[in-house]
Amino acid sequence: MYDYLVVGAGLYGAVFAHEAKSKGKSVLVVDKRSNIAGNVYTENIEGINVHVYGAHIFHTNNKKVWNYITQFAEFNRFTNSPVANYKGELYSMPFNMYTFNKIWGVETPEEAETKINEQRAEITGEPKNLEEQAISLVGRDIFEKLVKGYTEKQWGRDCKELPSFIIKRLPVRLTFDNNYFNALYQGIPMGGYTKMLENILDGIEVRLNTDYLENKAELDATAKKIVYTGPIDAYFNYSLGTLEYRSVRFETELLEKSNFQGNAAVNYTDRETPWTRIIEHKWFEFGKDEDGNDLPKTVISREYSSEWKPGDEPYYPVNDEKNGKLYEEYKKLADAEDKVIFGGRLGEYKYYDMDQVIDAALTCVKTYLAD
Repeated sequence: MYDYLVVGAGLYGAVFAHEAKSKGKSVLVVDKRSNIAGNVYTENIEGINVHVYGAHIFHTNNKKVWNYITQFAEFNRFTNSPVANYKGELYSMPFNMYTFNKIWGVETPEEAETKINEQRAEITGEPKNLEEQAISLVGRDIFEKLVKGYTEKQWGRDCKELPSFIIKRLPVRLTFDNNYFNALYQGIPMGGYTKMLENILDGIEVRLNTDYLENKAELDATAKKIVYTGPIDAYFNYSLGTLEYRSVRFETELLEKSNFQGNAAVNYTDRETPWTRIIEHKWFEFGKDEDGNDLPKTVISREYSSEWKPGDEPYYPVNDEKNGKLYEEYKKLADAEDKVIFGGRLGEYKYYDMDQVIDAALTCVKTYLAD
């Protein structure tokens, strides 16, 4: 009998399994997919590590997490500097002096600040929806060109119908700084995330193409304790209702050219373009293969945000009041399961960045595997 059965070979499950094994515990990891690494899975196509489930850029200010994860991979110095395309006009992201110069022709931080303050003034009182919230932060011009269309595609709703809390803050920089993440540590694991996860799971028994919920009784009998990282509502057979997500669809193409857009990420911020962004995967690793040679081809992925329905890949929890209340009810059921630990993005119905997932897994290890 195993000490731990870990359901899900993504970051949370892999980190927990690694730590359990290092503390002398026997571990079995199962995953219903045919590959490890969950949504950070990368697949090598023509020498390019393709982020199959969307772009994943590691960034953190947490030194403990950075020191932990860099045991398993060497990270490159990739810095996320997306470009926004509004009907063929290209703007720097996040909003900074390059953006303000292009939109208004201003040259100094003072001029930019004056312009933003003038435009913000149209919203008086507490913003009632996302549109008012965004205008109160960055003004109407930036809202119309760089926020409105992108956000409406992302959520499938008009900005006037979305709650203001979705955009609590928009980064406004009065400097010429295109570094999107304000993080001390940032980069992409060289050789891809799948290789990094292989290193984390080294020496641990992993069974792929194994659906835990379909074989629950049989698998439960193999272990003293279970770490479950799947959807919490699915675990309880949706008995209280279905938690909602936003999903993403990808159209990925291999192109017979060396450079499609000159940047890893270009966001399409007008409403008419159906996709939200195009990722050109080779630029995460500077367009080079593992030997430092220029890659002659390129792979792009168009991302389409979509409504989620059961059976689709769940990406972003819909953190509104209705879903929050439903999750709390499921959490009560989860807390009553003394043999099962619920963790990760789906197990906790929580939007996690990668560093937060690792931190949460290490905290869980501390709680349950104290020396």
